[in-house]
Amino acid sequence: MAQVRKTVIINHSACSMYALVDDVIRYPEFLPWCGGVDLIQKNEVSTMATLHIDYHGLQQKFTTENHKTYPNAMEIQLKDGPFKHLDGAWRFVELNEEACKVEFVLNYEFANAFLERIIAPVFSHIANTFVDGFVARADEIYKIKQGQK
Repeated sequence: MAQVRKTVIINHSACSMYALVDDVIRYPEFLPWCGGVDLIQKNEVSTMATLHIDYHGLQQKFTTENHKTYPNAMEIQLKDGPFKHLDGAWRFVELNEEACKVEFVLNYEFANAFLERIIAPVFSHIANTFVDGFVARADEIYKIKQGQK
């Protein structure tokens, strides 16, 4: 089973980062591999959505449900897709009013060897650059709101 684990300290609050990650409908605006999102349901305790991968000619989709604990965590659980197993978590640890530590972990295994050969290199790249995309997006939108362009 493959695992991605990334931790960053960012100059944005845990609440801001939580909101950014939970705003799945906007992923296509800043994640270059995201070809679309189908929001299935969203409330204060969970968000379920289908993410469409469209990257270098590879198209695939998967559905996850994120169980949420505002503003500190989201637990990722696979509902449907080309995986035998996929789970993970986001953690947002408040350091002060303007900074937090973001921790992301994702464990996954494809459903069969064929999918592993075809999708794994692309998905590995996507998963390993996932947090970077959110950090860049946070810097862009939250600094603009603060007038620090």
